[in-house]
Amino acid sequence: MKFVSWNVNGFRAVLTKGFSDIFAELDADFFCLQETKMQPGQADFSPEGYHSYWFSAEKKGYSGTAVFAKAEPLSVTYGVDGKHTDEGRVITLEYSDFYLVCAYVPNAQDGLKRIDYRMEFEDDIREYLSSLDKVKPVIYCGDLNVARCEIDLKNPKANIGNAGFSYEERGKMEELLSAGFTDTFRHLYPDTVCYSWWSYRFRARENNAGWRIDYFLVSDRLRDKIASAQILTEIMGSDHCPVLLEIK
Repeated sequence: MKFVSWNVNGFRAVLTKGFSDIFAELDADFFCLQETKMQPGQADFSPEGYHSYWFSAEKKGYSGTAVFAKAEPLSVTYGVDGKHTDEGRVITLEYSDFYLVCAYVPNAQDGLKRIDYRMEFEDDIREYLSSLDKVKPVIYCGDLNVARCEIDLKNPKANIGNAGFSYEERGKMEELLSAGFTDTFRHLYPDTVCYSWWSYRFRARENNAGWRIDYFLVSDRLRDKIASAQILTEIMGSDHCPVLLEIK
């Protein structure tokens, strides 16, 4: 099975930048989006052969997630155990032998202005994923808005304590992994430098001054089934690039 996750930074915008062709070429079984920034009916995209699930934020032009799946799920839920529903951040698809969870984790913002909410979200999502994992394996993907280690961003020393590389956020990522989850890309490539997001400023993408903040995490018991984990840096259209996972 092939899974793709992409923070598109505005679905209506990326539709004008070749998204339909990219979607068709990747031919994923599951295609997850973050930061769709749209309300239902604001974009015309209904790919043949896929079931579509959208979760929009109450605030227009903000946040939002979507999942396109070839196989119809047993169930679909939105939010985190009834919480965190107003910003359209989490969609869960249940299948007979796994859960797929697509998430757009809140940004802590400049000066860590939103760090308290971020910490609340992190604790809730970890508890949620752990509860799912007790039932069947979990595939968790999305823009998790944190660079795990110094290898995961171009300028780590200058960013210590900043949003996305704060001790608090990195600590919560390690707590999640310690709860029974594997960072698929880093599992296969422990020493590889590769980024998934670049600022629009200072020609960051051209200079490859980026961050790895987009992930596929899987339940530890799926670790041996990881066939491929890739960061598709050649695909343009957003300040993020897609990440890909193949499971045997």
